[in-house]
Amino acid sequence: MSKETQMRAAVNQKLVEMGERERLKELLRAKLAECGWRDELKAHCKDVIKEKGLEHVTVEDLVTEVTPKGRALVPDSVKKELLQRICAFLAQQSTL
Repeated sequence: MSKETQMRAAVNQKLVEMGERERLKELLRAKLAECGWRDELKAHCKDVIKEKGLEHVTVEDLVTEVTPKGRALVPDSVKKELLQRICAFLAQQSTL
């Protein structure tokens, strides 16, 4: 396991243990709903289904097609806020 992978696993473990991961997920859901991300992604899903035809689209196809756009549509401000919250959480944990 690379050092980066180990670090990610340790951070994730700490976030889960302290319940911060769930709080961050709730914050993310709220921010994405607030900025219209869900609506945009839903519209994109409908477009993909119309384009390919309902009978010719599997859930896996839809996920593969929509995931890159979904990630790209997340506003930088939301990404930045989440990163700041994670950094603040880690800083708080290191002082305990």
